[in-house]
Amino acid sequence: MSSSSSQEVQKEIVVRKKALLVAVTDGSIIPIEEVPDLVFSEKMIGEGFAMIPTSDVVYAPIGGKLFQVADALHAFEIRTEDGLEVLVHVGLDTVTLNGAGFKTNLKKGMVVKQGEPLVEFDKEYLISRGCRLFIPVVVINGGNENYRYVFKPNNEVEAQAKKTIALTIEGY
Repeated sequence: MSSSSSQEVQKEIVVRKKALLVAVTDGSIIPIEEVPDLVFSEKMIGEGFAMIPTSDVVYAPIGGKLFQVADALHAFEIRTEDGLEVLVHVGLDTVTLNGAGFKTNLKKGMVVKQGEPLVEFDKEYLISRGCRLFIPVVVINGGNENYRYVFKPNNEVEAQAKKTIALTIEGY
């Protein structure tokens, strides 16, 4: 018997984590590259997707702890137990409204479940103030080359009726 066959060969088992981000509102799921804001479309803060809303409620794309709730109530950052960090940004240019047109009871440090409401917004008010109705959802700590993203565009999503997967993240 050769020495190589008598030695135990150990195989490394690679565990790849997987996360599913679901639609955050009713409407259309679009590629992040189509958001008319370079910070999002050029993926300066991370990979993701966006939605064009037809309703006025935004839901959590994934469960976790809110590690940031913007004072203007337009942006929420969720950190999962696995350490994935996801930004949900409601509208473009909405920070200038200082919270007007938004309603939420959520605060930094609270835990949310996937599909739980994050915020309600007044679409007509936002439009009347020149805000653009896109909702980018971005993995803000997903720059690792081992991450793999699978985007699933969809033109008619009902977020509350079913949890439609918009983006799968593997390997984080």
